[in-house]
Amino acid sequence: MVRFTNIGLRYPEGRGQWALSGLDFLLETGSFTWLLGPSGAGKSSVLGLMHLAVRPTAGRMEVLGQDVARMRRGALPGLRRRIGVVFQDYRLLPHLNAYENVALPLRIQGLTEQRLRADVTEMLRWVGLLERADAAPASLSGGEQQRLALARAVVARPALLVADEPTGNLDGAQARRVIALLREMHRLGTTVVVATHSEALPEEYPAPALRLEAGRLLSHG
Repeated sequence: MVRFTNIGLRYPEGRGQWALSGLDFLLETGSFTWLLGPSGAGKSSVLGLMHLAVRPTAGRMEVLGQDVARMRRGALPGLRRRIGVVFQDYRLLPHLNAYENVALPLRIQGLTEQRLRADVTEMLRWVGLLERADAAPASLSGGEQQRLALARAVVARPALLVADEPTGNLDGAQARRVIALLREMHRLGTTVVVATHSEALPEEYPAPALRLEAGRLLSHG
């Protein structure tokens, strides 16, 4: 469950302007939600709050049932590990091959090599990249890099998965493949939030949507 109650956000470099203002919504556990709006509407800021990259300036925020403001600082890393993030620019580590990029979250958690190998192999097979396990990210196509970023985001079985314009740099066929993978995660019980400026994708794959404009919520439903 994700709940925003009168959430506002100002960045230090924003000269006092509100990036987000007065956001109120509830996303139920196991839901799939589109986050819609033009460039600059505040979609990335909302996702940044959801995956705890930034803290709200005003209001109350609950993520996975936890009141973030009341949590001890030492408990935040544990909550972050339950959240998967797919970035628009992939953010793959160029010095690691595909296998090691996906393995990184599990290494941080301290999984045994045997368990890690099984989970990473399963994820690479799931996204259709098992045969590219030894490949450097730079040698992969844009669609392959996005699928690799998705595998890394979900290998630790997150309860919440947020994706920031995951199809923005892909052609139609690759975009549909990424959306199919995200919808499969939803089918398996993960709460999924996908930001996009595309109006075609929500029409092709209907689901509830949060629509933003200039940092405010226009509609939810």
